[in-house]
Amino acid sequence: MKILLLGANGQVGWELERSLAPLGQLQSCNRHTANLEDLDSIKKIIHNYVPDIIVNAAAYTDVDKAESEENRAYSINYKAVDFLARESKRIDAWFIHYSSDYVFDGKKLDPYVELDEPEPLSIYGKSKFKGEQSVVESGCKYIIFRTSWVYSTRGNNFVKTMIRLGKEKDRLNIVSDQIGAPTSARLIADISSLCLYRLSYDKNLAKNVSGIYHLSSSGKTSWYGLAKYIINESKNLGDTFLVGSESIHPISTSEYQLPAIRPHNSLLKTQKICNTFSIHLPHWKVPLKRTLQEIYL
Repeated sequence: MKILLLGANGQVGWELERSLAPLGQLQSCNRHTANLEDLDSIKKIIHNYVPDIIVNAAAYTDVDKAESEENRAYSINYKAVDFLARESKRIDAWFIHYSSDYVFDGKKLDPYVELDEPEPLSIYGKSKFKGEQSVVESGCKYIIFRTSWVYSTRGNNFVKTMIRLGKEKDRLNIVSDQIGAPTSARLIADISSLCLYRLSYDKNLAKNVSGIYHLSSSGKTSWYGLAKYIINESKNLGDTFLVGSESIHPISTSEYQLPAIRPHNSLLKTQKICNTFSIHLPHWKVPLKRTLQEIYL
């Protein structure tokens, strides 16, 4: 089995490079060796390698910057994805792609299921939704994993930002009216690889599995609750901070203005992926505790 991984330098891509390696022959590309804004170069790679599976972990992910860089966000999150899906169809390869909770408006009270109608609020969310639509319409064999609140030991993310700010400030104001399930890049990569492994040996499963799947940790919290947990657990691991747990204060979204509108509810129901691939998704604290241990120990 030949696998082409795009976006190997990102949070999820970095972990995928590890988790995909045991499945077959892996060609791993980062933004320097395969730039999604240069489709001619991507086409040459696909034509020369002819993979059985294309895994696209590359994306434009700067949610706020996308509001002023709309063309670039759509170029990477929609046009490049449309191209990759059509190339996958042409060579009869599986296309694995990652999307976001930001395709929803967050107004639903319960966790979102895969059949809920997307209503993205931001340019980033709209570009990701357009990418999803292009994959479905291409007619290729595909799995789209929608994820939420991704973090890892690598790159820029909320976990690392809280650790840094906790050392710089003696008071933190954190949004408390947005809820979701923090999800580690390692968990996303491991589940992705497990799903691909099961596709490779279960031909009946492979015939019926194309679709969108929600992939996130179980449980829920707010950004405020997550910040307190990060600081407290980091202290338990021996780190020191200027800020104390009592000095982390909840604020509303309206009090913390950002260019892009965020959904208030980012919870994704994961029953479909659990049932289809016979997996269990742990509570968000389990992989987060491990990530913090990796940072400190």
